[in-house]
Amino acid sequence: MEELGLQILLLLFAAGLLAGFIDAIAGGGGMITIPAMLLAGIPPLQVLGTNKLQSLFGSGSASLAYARHGHVDLRGQLPMALTAALGAALGAFLATVVPGDVLKAGLPFLLIGIAIYFGLKPDAGEVDRHRRMSAKTFALAFVPVIGFYDGVFGPGTGSFLMLGFISLAGYGLLKATAHTKFLNFGSNVGAFAVFLAFGAVLWKVGLVMGSGQFIGAQLGSRFAMKQGARIIKPLLVTASVALAIRLLADPAHPLRTWLGM
Repeated sequence: MEELGLQILLLLFAAGLLAGFIDAIAGGGGMITIPAMLLAGIPPLQVLGTNKLQSLFGSGSASLAYARHGHVDLRGQLPMALTAALGAALGAFLATVVPGDVLKAGLPFLLIGIAIYFGLKPDAGEVDRHRRMSAKTFALAFVPVIGFYDGVFGPGTGSFLMLGFISLAGYGLLKATAHTKFLNFGSNVGAFAVFLAFGAVLWKVGLVMGSGQFIGAQLGSRFAMKQGARIIKPLLVTASVALAIRLLADPAHPLRTWLGM
């Protein structure tokens, strides 16, 4: 592809900055970065690979910020992050085998379901609750599945992890947000390694957007820690609904094709 101009790179930096801020609080940064790269004329495969590179900066930056304030123990959560990475690597390898159209068709409705869950439960995730799944089962069963999904497709991964941490592991919203970012970092590493091996990473674009992601994630995580559940829950609901709408609005979405729209 042709070399991107300075103006385009600056716009991609801004997209990374905004995505990092939102993603550090409620997830959904990919709904900003992926369309931005596609509009810049980057081929789809390179978009997926480069998105994983720049996402590393956002999820890594947010993880460090939450860890510094005691909301997540990075060393203690490392084994769980590794299972997310392994799942994502496998997902990236098998991306051409998994029925992507089925995933794309069902995802908007899953995201809307998550938004309804958090929107209709006033106390959802306000404080830590009784866990419904042991830590070992959560790490070996739930986390790799979400990591696999992140490698194979990706949008909504943060929302799914948040839902799991709150409804299965019994975490409060802020604690769930902090742990979601570190597991998302792990899944980004796993998928990125595979895309890198296949030469699907544009380093200049990824590093420019990644620097924006890093700054945005620092700002977003600090904002979330200051405001707590009061801001996390509304943004989580908004991000889930917005991502669902964007996916359904895509002319290439399978439902539009199947329904002849």
